[in-house]
Amino acid sequence: MKSAQHILLAASLLALASSFAYASDPSPLQDICVAINDTNHGVFVNGKFCKDPKLVKAEDFFYSGLNIPRNTSNPMGSTVTPVSVAQIPGLNTLGISLARLDFAPNGGLHAPLIHHRATGVLVLVQGTLHVGFVTSNPENRFITKVLYPGDVFVFPVGLIHFQFNVGNTNAVAFAALNSQNPGDITIANAVFGSTPPINPDVLVKAFQLDKNVVKNLQSKF
Repeated sequence: MKSAQHILLAASLLALASSFAYASDPSPLQDICVAINDTNHGVFVNGKFCKDPKLVKAEDFFYSGLNIPRNTSNPMGSTVTPVSVAQIPGLNTLGISLARLDFAPNGGLHAPLIHHRATGVLVLVQGTLHVGFVTSNPENRFITKVLYPGDVFVFPVGLIHFQFNVGNTNAVAFAALNSQNPGDITIANAVFGSTPPINPDVLVKAFQLDKNVVKNLQSKF
């Protein structure tokens, strides 16, 4: 009898724990979503509005051209080609997206950034990349690796990471991310190029820099 009671109690606790697990909020799919009672003035949902299933076509799930090399003639020497819900509407609610990353030789950089809604898995198909991410406070551990064609590296959600071409040829990689809209926060752009600008005194103290250096950096972004 006691054994049966223990099994029943364990089953009840498991059911209760499962109900808590499934009651968690879904991950946000945009940076902000302010509640509004008047639906006539609502413009966003947590994702996109859905098409009538009867009107869905194959093109809603299709993208072409990811095999085409991208132009990397820019200050960073890199280009990211996203394939998210903006490019493939059929990705809506499916929680996945893809990107192609092209790097110029000798220093093409995907500058330090955060994907605040997704973990990324990157596979290198051409060239040599120095990659890494930094763990959260207080350790701030730098986890890094040099990748060669066929190598795979994981970038955990919400952590600062980068990819840097250390080879003398073009580099190409593909990344899969577990969100239809991973979100990109490039650190330098966000800190030194915000609109309106962050008060230079804040950045002087945060980065322990001369104020003229901070203003110069802000002018570049």
